[in-house]
Amino acid sequence: MRRGHLSDFFSGVVVKTLSAVETRPAVSNQHEFNGSSPLRALLGEDDRRNIPSRFVWLGADYESRGADGWLSWYDARRAHPSRTEYRLYYPENDVTGLMKPDDLFFLAMLRDGSALVVVTPSGTTMQNQLLWLFGLDAPAGYQFAFQDVAKESSAELDLAAKFILDELGIEVPESEADLLDILLEPFGSKFPSTRIFSRLARESLPDVSALDDPDRAIVEWMEREEQLFRRLERRIVSVRLADGFHSGESDPVDAFLGFSLSVQNRRKARAGSALENHLEELFSQHGLMFARGAETENRNKPDFLFPGQAQYRDPDYPSAGLTMLGAKSTLKDRWRQVLSEALRIDDKHLLTLEPGVSENQTDEMRTKRLQLVVPLSIQKTYKPAQQAWLLGVADFVRIVRSREGSRL
Repeated sequence: MRRGHLSDFFSGVVVKTLSAVETRPAVSNQHEFNGSSPLRALLGEDDRRNIPSRFVWLGADYESRGADGWLSWYDARRAHPSRTEYRLYYPENDVTGLMKPDDLFFLAMLRDGSALVVVTPSGTTMQNQLLWLFGLDAPAGYQFAFQDVAKESSAELDLAAKFILDELGIEVPESEADLLDILLEPFGSKFPSTRIFSRLARESLPDVSALDDPDRAIVEWMEREEQLFRRLERRIVSVRLADGFHSGESDPVDAFLGFSLSVQNRRKARAGSALENHLEELFSQHGLMFARGAETENRNKPDFLFPGQAQYRDPDYPSAGLTMLGAKSTLKDRWRQVLSEALRIDDKHLLTLEPGVSENQTDEMRTKRLQLVVPLSIQKTYKPAQQAWLLGVADFVRIVRSREGSRL
C-alpha cells in the first residue's frame, strides 16, 4: 500500500512551552517571540511579513477553536550594520487569547509557504500526538526547539499519522486513486452498506493475513477502508455541490450546513462500524466464540462478548471465563461508557486505533481495571511506560483463546 510522506505537507516545525509573559495580558501586552536560532532555522534570515496562518487550539477534552490570521517575521535592526534582533509577531485572535502558561506552542511551515500554529495544554493526548508526528521531544524550559521535515528522511504517513493530520484539518490525497476508482466502480455515486464496504477493503488486500499478523491486518484493513470511503465520499460530495443548494423550499444556507453535518456524522458512524466489522472477521478467522452486540444488564450492549450471551447469562458459568471487548476507533471521553457494559466482568478490554493517548487517561483506565488494546504499529505513538502495559491484537486473541481452552 503506497502512502504519502510528512514532507509532502511540511518543511519544518518548532515547539516551545509558553511562559507567563507570552500569554498573560496582565503581565505583558507583547504579541511576539524573540527570534532565537530555532526560529531562524525555520523561517530563514529574510523578513517575511504577513505570512498567511491558520491558528488552532486543541483542548484537553478534545475541544477545538480555530482562526485564520497571519504572522510576521522580521529583523527589528535590519538597518544596523552589525546587529540583528529578529522577532516573530502575531496578532491576537480567538486562539492566542486562550493560550496559558505551560501550554505547548507548535509552529509548522507548510510547503505552500503558509503557517500552521497549534496550541495544546500540557499533558494532553493531542500534545503527545503532535510531538510524535513531528519527531520532537517535550521541550525543556521555555526555549524553542526546531525539527526539519526533510524529504529524504520523512517517514511514510501511516494510519496514526493520517489520524493526527485529519484532526488538524489536513487531508492526505490518496496515492492509489486509479486502483480505488476501479474498486469503487460498481457503486456509482452511492454508499454500499458498511459490511459490504468492509468486505471490499479486505478483499482488495489479499496478502494481508489476520491469522499470520492480526495487528497488521486490523490496521491495513481500516486504512484501506478509509481510503475507499474518502474516495467515494469525494465523488458523492462533488455531485451534490455541482447540483447546488437552491432547489426546494429550504434555505440554501441551511441546506448546505445540513449536508455538511451529514457528511461529518457519516464519517464518525462509519469508522466505528468498520472497526467492528473487521474485528468480527478477525475473530471468526481465529475460530473464537463470541457475540457481537449481545445484551447484558440494563440493556447495555458491549461490542464483543466472549464466548457469548448464553454463557454470560448462565449464573453457573464462571465469570473468569468471560471476556468483553469494547471497540472505539477514537477514544475521546467515551471510553468510560465501557465500564458499565458487562457487570459480571471485572477486568474489561477496550481496543482503539487512537494514537498517543495521554498518560492521565491510561492511568485512569488502569485504576478502573480497563485494559487498552492497541495494534502494535500504533503503540509506538505512546510513551515507553504506557507501551509496557498495552496489549496488542494478537495478545488479546491469545487471552481469549486461553480462557476458552480452560473451559474444555
